[in-house]
Amino acid sequence: MINKANGMISTPSSSANAQSPGLKTYLKTPEGRYKLHYEKTYPSGLLHYSHGKTVTQVTLAHLKEKPAPSTPTASSSSFTASSGVKSAAARWLGAGNGSRALSFVGGNGSSKSASSAGRIGSLGSSSPSNSMTNTNFDGKGTYLIFNVSDSIFISDLNSQDKDPIKSIHFSNSNPVCHAFDQDAKNGHDLLIGLNSGDVYSVSLRQQLQDVGKKLVGAQHYNKDGSVNNSHCTSIAWIPGGDGAFVVAHADGNMYIYEKNKDCAGDSSFPVIKDQTQFSVAHARHSKSNPIARWHVCQGSINSIAFSSDGACLATVGRDGYLRVFDYSKEQLVCGGKSYYGALLCCAWSIDGKYILTGGEDDLVQVWSMEDRKVVACGEGHNSWVSGVAFDSYWSSPNSDGTGETVMYRFGSVGQDTQLLLWDLEMDEIVVPLRRCPPGGSPTYSSGYPPGGSPTFSTGSQSSYWDNVCPLGTLQPAPSIRDVPKISPLVAHRVHTEPLSGLIFTPESVLTVCRQGHIKVWMRPSGAESQSSNSETVSSSKYKPLVSNTLGSTSHKQ
Repeated sequence: MINKANGMISTPSSSANAQSPGLKTYLKTPEGRYKLHYEKTYPSGLLHYSHGKTVTQVTLAHLKEKPAPSTPTASSSSFTASSGVKSAAARWLGAGNGSRALSFVGGNGSSKSASSAGRIGSLGSSSPSNSMTNTNFDGKGTYLIFNVSDSIFISDLNSQDKDPIKSIHFSNSNPVCHAFDQDAKNGHDLLIGLNSGDVYSVSLRQQLQDVGKKLVGAQHYNKDGSVNNSHCTSIAWIPGGDGAFVVAHADGNMYIYEKNKDCAGDSSFPVIKDQTQFSVAHARHSKSNPIARWHVCQGSINSIAFSSDGACLATVGRDGYLRVFDYSKEQLVCGGKSYYGALLCCAWSIDGKYILTGGEDDLVQVWSMEDRKVVACGEGHNSWVSGVAFDSYWSSPNSDGTGETVMYRFGSVGQDTQLLLWDLEMDEIVVPLRRCPPGGSPTYSSGYPPGGSPTFSTGSQSSYWDNVCPLGTLQPAPSIRDVPKISPLVAHRVHTEPLSGLIFTPESVLTVCRQGHIKVWMRPSGAESQSSNSETVSSSKYKPLVSNTLGSTSHKQ
């Protein structure tokens, strides 16, 4: 899975990194070609014994202008804005060789070279006396933070250099998830969750300033599994939460923390009486951290995602259910089950109207928050879907001029090594009928009325479309015959290894495989888009392909 916090990419280079045999260097779409710009990965000499035991995730971190310091200097353990951002970035983007010189050059910030012959880092923060820092390093720019094995690497997205500029090594556990908050107020903007259950918050800029391989200025939560000793599976800042964040675990629990609180005091919660029921428990003392525990499901929570306004929280889990919660009210809004196996990933549209899910049934499902049900099902992957995302930077060619989104572009990646791009235009979705009208054959009607749900011109519609699903209920998987099918606009094999996530930026699409290799695909240029549009205007309206059967997929209710 991939997290993001706004990013830009520099002008494309004429040279691209060498491609694996059989893989193309472009993706062909109606608006033009997405071209492979360059690749990012960990240093070639870095192969730890635990390589392959964890799945690489990527976070896009956009560092703003360095704020003016309120004091002449700041210690490496402080949580100020000028020092905090750097610590998180360094840990994601690290260089691997301990004797290698780190060079802070490329597209971001000022230039600085220093020897990084420090010893391998361990869990915990380094002391000021053991840290070499570049306090003048501004760090402004866009960085990729990704985990491979027992390390976090940080890479400069605007640099053509394939290797990262910073590495952080964890000697006792592997990092498995992370999240960045570009609007953090007090410096700590990067969260890192480990498979031991431990969680750290650090400053990305502070990590970039430090040349060592240990975290600096870190705040430690759930130390040694004091609150929950199961793996961290997903982590997220709460939008507008003033430093609050959520950590999901493999035992079906989520915990809400406040980064400005110490983790002292009683952090225990009541015993969960019924593992099958959703429940919320609050901390017994005002000084406790975490401040709340949500028991969501039996089995692992695989991914969590907040709507952009922070009002709703979506989770997907090993039990195959999507659950959507009203975060402030701590109530279940809606949810439903996959056709088969676990759900692995989820993502919100920027307007909060739709949710994407993907999982072990090889399908991409589109959920409507208005109808509280699945309104479209995408088939095209040949294996588990491991990452989904809406492209909020793509503009619909047939915008209605009202400012409302009439078509959505989204992407998905899977263990079949493919990247799929989809167009979803709800006004053009075709809804299948259950039975033939008397004396005739099935007909189909397209279009959502002002009320929101698909309608039918003739025939008997399925009861699935009769009403909006009741508030606060989990729905079984609908009959596969009742859900409109969409096919991908683009299906392209982009890596040799199974994929784990994707990110859309204003100028590119990023894909990452489980083994830690990242590819940057530049969007079509304006001139190329116009040329492509003129060639395809008569044959394509950029609408999703719709079929009345599921094809070769054999999912049954």
